[in-house]
Amino acid sequence: MKTERMTAFTDGVVAIIITIMVLELKVPESGEPRALLAAMPILAAYVLSYINVGLYWNNHHHLLQSAEHTDGRALWANLTFLFWLSLVPFVIRWIDEAGFVAMPVAAYGVVLGMAGASYLWLQHQIMCVNGGRSSALAEALGRDWKGRLSIAGYLLAIPLSFVEPLIAIAIYVLISIVWLVPDRRIERRLR
Repeated sequence: MKTERMTAFTDGVVAIIITIMVLELKVPESGEPRALLAAMPILAAYVLSYINVGLYWNNHHHLLQSAEHTDGRALWANLTFLFWLSLVPFVIRWIDEAGFVAMPVAAYGVVLGMAGASYLWLQHQIMCVNGGRSSALAEALGRDWKGRLSIAGYLLAIPLSFVEPLIAIAIYVLISIVWLVPDRRIERRLR
């Protein structure tokens, strides 16, 4: 199977996720500066989530640019990845309602960590159907330490959420910053 349908479906789901995230934001109750200031924590959570969803979308685009074919296992891996990504608006809403407390902050890490793990599974399935270890994608990614270390960061942040939620949030931000540095491995390989 070609990858066009997977690409189109993923683009649509990501667009819906981003739309739901912004629609879930509450408008400040007044025009006073302090009302906007009170909304800043959830706006910051939205920005972080938007960046994370955007990073996954961008990397997914590069991933499928490196592939000519897909199969049923890759489709299921992609659906699993999209399932976890689709929970981002839920945990943002929970953080908005409950505040930056242990459970919703930990849930945010679980969602992003599972999205990362399922993305690694998707990468593996795409590699398998497109030549395995000798595929262009496998050569470009190598052992993908960046992806694996990100998941380790989420695994560290989740229990830290119960000690100090702000430490966990700092780890989530750090992981996003690491991914904001463009990863040119696939682009270089495709050239």
